[in-house]
Amino acid sequence: MRRAEAVPRSAALCLALALALAGVPARAAAPACLRGVNLSGPEFGTVPGRYGTDYAYPSAQTIARFGALGLTGVRLPVRWERLQPRLGEPLDAAELLRLDAAVVAAKLAGMRTVIDLHNFAYYGTDRIGTGPATDAALADVWRRLAMHFRSEPFVAFGLMNEPNDIPVADWLPAANAAVAAIREAGARQLVLVPGTLWTGVHSWESDTPLGNNARTMLGLVDPGENVAYDVHQYLDADFSGTAAACPRGADALRAVERLTGWLAQNRARAYLGEIGASAQAGCPEHLAAILAHVNAHPEQWVGWAAWGAGDWWPPAYHFRLEPGTGPVTAVIQAAARAAPRCGGRP
Repeated sequence: MRRAEAVPRSAALCLALALALAGVPARAAAPACLRGVNLSGPEFGTVPGRYGTDYAYPSAQTIARFGALGLTGVRLPVRWERLQPRLGEPLDAAELLRLDAAVVAAKLAGMRTVIDLHNFAYYGTDRIGTGPATDAALADVWRRLAMHFRSEPFVAFGLMNEPNDIPVADWLPAANAAVAAIREAGARQLVLVPGTLWTGVHSWESDTPLGNNARTMLGLVDPGENVAYDVHQYLDADFSGTAAACPRGADALRAVERLTGWLAQNRARAYLGEIGASAQAGCPEHLAAILAHVNAHPEQWVGWAAWGAGDWWPPAYHFRLEPGTGPVTAVIQAAARAAPRCGGRP
């Protein structure tokens, strides 16, 4: 795919997107909290892959259907290698336009978009901090994205999805470099920063071979003072989200409650960026309890995003969410509309 400076024909589409953004009614102020879903598709397939065959962005119709449920946020997983085919070079024009279109569609539906770099702390086969995937490379892609979206309050920045095999002591300086680059670009939006070890709520305070997220991630620095930890939690036996059953649902709630206490003690905030439940017996009820707890503590939690929606999930996928169908979607809709409502600006 060609890069931004090589695609002059994109100017007309850029203008159309800008006009669409400018035309959103004033009543559609960016919501103060994020209650929504993960909309998969842009992260699918091999890289680079063929658009429409190996991967796809969610359609405006799909986004609007979730907005109609009363949701206020979309976490949009994207691949670093597609947005920036060569490290340190401009973003790919075609991919950036697809991202712009999704942001516009979410804004028109009254939702903020969390741009989630869904790379597990890797660029290709290089883990951040190794080879060409340096801390500076991560900072570079976020500087470019921040410059592009710095005037768009309906966007939040999710630095990285689920670092899992990088020591937290190595991940923290990379995260701090990316946050600093975002602020140096003039962007003031919310930045969401994970820990390592899949950034699990249940393991946040644990001592592990990769370190301790709770201790080390307190070193997170944001010159813009608008940051939250991105944490994930599932309900199955090993909290991985790979099984439909939810025998650890009560344990997951207790883990979220413990993290609320840690956040309050450290005057920090978090975002439950992935929380998934199937329709099996008891699972929707466990999900409802966790979302109710998060909603009840807005000083500690900026919101949540249920996993997982998207047109390309197979019908048999145990976490597949469809608007207006099934008990899990009903739980999400009720939690999105629950008091306190999300109002005002971020």
